[in-house]
Amino acid sequence: MRVLLVEDERALAGAVQRGLTAQGLLTDVQHDGVAGLDAAMAGTYDVVVLDLMLPGMNGYEVCRQLRAADVWTPILVLSAKDGDYDQIDALELGADDYLTKPFSFPVLVARLRSLMRRQGVGRHPVLSAGDLRLDPATREASRGSTPLDLTPREFGLLHYLLRNKGVVVTKLDILQNVWDVSHDGGESAENVVEVYVGYLRRKIDQPFGVRSIQTVRGAGYLLTDSISS
Repeated sequence: MRVLLVEDERALAGAVQRGLTAQGLLTDVQHDGVAGLDAAMAGTYDVVVLDLMLPGMNGYEVCRQLRAADVWTPILVLSAKDGDYDQIDALELGADDYLTKPFSFPVLVARLRSLMRRQGVGRHPVLSAGDLRLDPATREASRGSTPLDLTPREFGLLHYLLRNKGVVVTKLDILQNVWDVSHDGGESAENVVEVYVGYLRRKIDQPFGVRSIQTVRGAGYLLTDSISS
């Protein structure tokens, strides 16, 4: 799942980005309103976290222009402006939620997940391969009737593989979509992918005597309906 964070306080933006990524929410950051608007218009994001006091274009205008262009990505305003009318203005311009600074990080994560669940019908269908199922809205995965206990990174990796079921994805594809869109790859980075694919196999395949994640030598990985190992 992808988050766009539009925040001009770079230290805060970096801390929030690291925290959300650790929760399995791949996060892109823009530091001014114009760049944030362009990214929200062009990118495919599950939610936008938007400051109001931004250089270039304020968050109110970003929100207004997105809705005027029929971009209905959920928007959570994260701002130090805590007046009633500040919040009313943002919500009336199309924001879906409002959180004031200073804020609780667990509350931010909970509100983001709530916004994503509200968008779940149609936007985030349950993904499956054989009896392997993953629900992006509830962040639950199972093999048959057995729940799978996945870390946020393992969940993100499985989500990406299931979205590309039947398609060979390279290690670089995985790095760019599960770790960080700007990841440059390299041998050590590719080793990280191998390690996490191994972790995932030990949770979703090996205990059940099946193989759903296949290694395509020289190309990458392929997730298919389970076959007996």
